[in-house]
Amino acid sequence: MQVLSRPDPTIAVVLPCYNEEQTIGAVVRGFRDALPQAAIYVYDNNSSDLTALQARAAGAIVVREPRQGKGNVVRRMFADVDADIYIMADGDGTYDPHDAPQLINALVTERVDMVVGTRRGVTDDAGRAGHAFGNSIFNLLYRSLFGRDFTDIFSGYRVFSRRFVKSFPAVSTGFEIETEMSVHASMLRIPVCEMTLDYGRRPEGSQSKLSTFRDGAKILWMFAMLMMETRPARFFGALSAVFLGVSGVFAIPVLYEYALTGLVPRMPTWILSMGLLSLSMIMMVAGLILDSVARGRAEQKRIHYLSLAPAHGVPLQDNAAVAPALPLSRAG
Repeated sequence: MQVLSRPDPTIAVVLPCYNEEQTIGAVVRGFRDALPQAAIYVYDNNSSDLTALQARAAGAIVVREPRQGKGNVVRRMFADVDADIYIMADGDGTYDPHDAPQLINALVTERVDMVVGTRRGVTDDAGRAGHAFGNSIFNLLYRSLFGRDFTDIFSGYRVFSRRFVKSFPAVSTGFEIETEMSVHASMLRIPVCEMTLDYGRRPEGSQSKLSTFRDGAKILWMFAMLMMETRPARFFGALSAVFLGVSGVFAIPVLYEYALTGLVPRMPTWILSMGLLSLSMIMMVAGLILDSVARGRAEQKRIHYLSLAPAHGVPLQDNAAVAPALPLSRAG
């Protein structure tokens, strides 16, 4: 009886890029050396320099995405590219391409759908002090709102299964896309794990595209929107409590005066208090109704996720003995 061997998984490296002329060539060559069997795609997001030319010269397949923003690029990459395993990294040279085989090995051996390469020492130096502080605050906020699956939600070095990529809605348009990926995994309880890796620095003359305040505000807004969509009872419950508290602040003096005199001389204040109380009740009811809708949406997403075939293939034998030496945490 002939035993048929399972084919090796197809691997795609996807690199979103914007004005990375100085680094993209070395990044592509690094992935070519680490994963010679992989197809390497560089998605150029309206670069004004020679990013596309340098990537093509290094052997990458270059695609232009005219809609500005990393989220738009990721949505296009996930829609265009078909593979069993996807490696996503930045084109700025801060992630080591030679860590990719270990991340792939973790994906296969741990039987998860996403491996996040958490950045060692990122809170010590993330380009600017503001970035480091923001990383710490947003990671703490994420764990308090959505769960403790991740310790570095902003890492751009990730490996995905086809099942994750083709079930991920990718609503975000900018740098908040990694936050959306993390929330998607946490809400559907998709199996994930983390692997701690060294995080490099940009070379001289290369500048970060992040803006501490602008992108921080976008990420905070994304937190609020994702909270409203995935946990509306908690989101609208918090708003209801705020309106209820403010209503009480205005109502208590009026009620106290009524108890003493039997009169309500400050009628506008009482009307305002009752209006705020009504808004509080509306928020509470809206939260309960939308929570039922959100549960239905989550079930539909889960069913779609399960309708896709799980990852197949075998670990990369050359790296199987190396991967366990790196810190690994699992969730899901």
